[in-house]
Amino acid sequence: MTSAADIVVKKADGSTDVTYTLLTPSSGDKSPAVWSSNSVGSAVAFRPSFSMQSRWNAAKNARRVDISMSYPQVATNSTTTVTSVVNKSPVTFSIALPSAMPQSDIDEVVAQFTNLLHSSLVVAALKTGYAPT
Repeated sequence: MTSAADIVVKKADGSTDVTYTLLTPSSGDKSPAVWSSNSVGSAVAFRPSFSMQSRWNAAKNARRVDISMSYPQVATNSTTTVTSVVNKSPVTFSIALPSAMPQSDIDEVVAQFTNLLHSSLVVAALKTGYAPT
């Protein structure tokens, strides 16, 4: 089991660090660990958030890990000067890790999947919202 901690990632500029601060660690199955990017937003609702939870599948032959992120777009109304969330980009991911699968294969699927997500082709497609043609 990994220990909960803050997570540091790069912004889109590739050089600036963003820290997702651990708000609460998981207390066990179906209990999410939750992080927030506290360096932006004057209110909690204005901050990007990230969560991860895990549990056994129904057959109890695989561990399922569910990840979600919410990234808000915040804007100030020029007439009322009220700042609010005008859009949110939700992200979800789920993986089942069979308990009978060797750890080396689990390591490989996780490495290859996360590297595919980080590949220039997949990143470009995600940025445009269109699958490669």
